[in-house]
Amino acid sequence: MTRRQNPAVVWWMLLAFFGLVFIGAVAGFIVGHAIYATVLGVAFGILAAMFVLARMAERAAFKQIDGQPGAVGSALGTLKRGWSVEEQPVVIEPRTQDLVFRATGKAGVVLVSEGPAQRAARILGKEKKRTSRVLPNVPVHLIQAGNGDNQVPLRKLNRTVTKLKPELTKAEVLAVRKRLTALPSSAMPIPKGVDPARARPDRKGLRGR
Repeated sequence: MTRRQNPAVVWWMLLAFFGLVFIGAVAGFIVGHAIYATVLGVAFGILAAMFVLARMAERAAFKQIDGQPGAVGSALGTLKRGWSVEEQPVVIEPRTQDLVFRATGKAGVVLVSEGPAQRAARILGKEKKRTSRVLPNVPVHLIQAGNGDNQVPLRKLNRTVTKLKPELTKAEVLAVRKRLTALPSSAMPIPKGVDPARARPDRKGLRGR
């Protein structure tokens, strides 16, 4: 999949590997431990090549699903521990098929839209008011995912969410999640198109494992 999106991935991996091996060999020659340093260079070169592959695989996976219905939910599903993401969107506009997904963590509630900026601002504002009525003292963050102005590209979405400042304790997060379960969803079944469960990038692969 990665090679289909970026045929140069093998060359980048080889460059990372042999670059580390070369640096290790040169450093070992200078300090008088060439064999030992070269072996270390090989080990670190393998790690570097795997890191390059993981990053490029992440970009390829997001590029593959970008623009398809449910892509935002698939991206949010790879968030690390501490975040809870609802698999189904909490809002689906029947006419335009614009979506809103919800994640909760120590930063509070995060609402992420999928659709054009102008329409996304409207449905995000509406959903924020609905959420704030149930959780009046909990921060609610609004993020527009997309490739338009003032929108966050899919590949940068998780990074944007994880950078939000923590404002809740672990116990408060659990209380927020329980309160949200009592909040009825305003969404209809997810529209036809990509299946987010199947399109979701491999979590271990995205984390470089």
